Amino acid sequence: MEKGNLSALLPIGVFLVLYLGLGILFEYILKIEMGFYNIPIVVCFLMAILVASLQNSKLDFNEKLRLMGEGIGDKNIITMILIFMTAGIFVGVVGRSSAESVAYFILSLIPAEFAVPAIFIISCFVSLSMGTSCGTITLIVPIAAAISAASGENLALCVATVMGGAMFGDNLSFISDTTIAVCNGQSCNLSDKFRTNFKLALPAALLSLVVITISSMGHSSSELILKDYSLLEIIPYILVLIGGIIGFNVFAILLVGIISGAIIMVSTGAVEITSLLSNMGAGAAGMFETSMVAILVAAMGALIKEYGGFDAMLYHLKNAFKSRSGGKIGIGLLVGAMDIATANNTVAIVMANPIAKCISEEYSISNKETASLLDTWSCIFQGIIPYGAQMLIALAAVSTLGYSLSAFDIIPMLYYPFLLGAVSIIYIFCFDRKQTM
Repeated sequence: MEKGNLSALLPIGVFLVLYLGLGILFEYILKIEMGFYNIPIVVCFLMAILVASLQNSKLDFNEKLRLMGEGIGDKNIITMILIFMTAGIFVGVVGRSSAESVAYFILSLIPAEFAVPAIFIISCFVSLSMGTSCGTITLIVPIAAAISAASGENLALCVATVMGGAMFGDNLSFISDTTIAVCNGQSCNLSDKFRTNFKLALPAALLSLVVITISSMGHSSSELILKDYSLLEIIPYILVLIGGIIGFNVFAILLVGIISGAIIMVSTGAVEITSLLSNMGAGAAGMFETSMVAILVAAMGALIKEYGGFDAMLYHLKNAFKSRSGGKIGIGLLVGAMDIATANNTVAIVMANPIAKCISEEYSISNKETASLLDTWSCIFQGIIPYGAQMLIALAAVSTLGYSLSAFDIIPMLYYPFLLGAVSIIYIFCFDRKQTM
């Protein structure tokens, strides 16, 4: 195996120093609210690409541009961007009120004493349907805070429960940007990745539900007050979920969700046609940065690969992890390290994808297993870091409602991410089986 060229990884180091260094400066030294998310990630990647372009004097700049163009023009990158845009339009069409209908409908079926376990189930379902953990947290945390106030349940437990359920859906959803990124990066069918992932996520979710139920027992003291909801507005989410589980083409699934959502939202008077169109545009625009990051990472990755950076990383991982199970742990730690540095599980997956593919080929790990590992471990780390978007959004929502809570109040109660990590490690070492590509 070639040793490669470790210096070729310098652009990744430059990106991490800029993004993580400035994030720590803004968040913890200058005390800027959501400091990590004031860092222009696109600018950091452009600086990293500049460094990559200055490396390897044996290639002229036009050749480097050609290599970057080939990386960006990869079928998986183009497909990923188109799906990002379509998923954004779907979320723009169905809007917040549809997700609220999902939440309140489920909650209306649950007795007050089981409110906190219900929050977990609701968060799982909404995130699985919406494909976004941040959107789920934004939607459900206010409901969780109200339930905490009404029932006497621990607020930190309620918020942590929402975050855990949100990460469950983010990890499994067919329209999640992490799922889209990892399946396209590993040339894996969404349905195959879902089935492989489900073997890890379901046991972790069931264990979490048990722990949450035990932790919340005996605290409820009053009935819950629910808002009105529309059963019709639940339909687009159900159609998307069913279509995804069956294994329909992701574009077809999203198109059905968009059309059904548009018809329902307009016919019920929930939104005007003109507003619907602007909402579609806003939903697509919400994916612009994610799409640009995918483009820039593809360009940078093409140069790093040409310079021997991926060979170097694979060589050192091979020396560190000798077995197939070790290779799987290596993939998990790789994406986990990227996530700790970037505080963004989608970016971490996009950066880790090409290296993970090399590792999977070296250790004969199937595409669906690699995709599952990347998505699972990125969600584990993203779900527990105190400066992640999910945590910051949850804290901001709680603060807006007049409650006082810190990340370190919540972290010990993040049962799902911790249990998902434990289940994943147990599965790797105790149930590792060679699967077909």
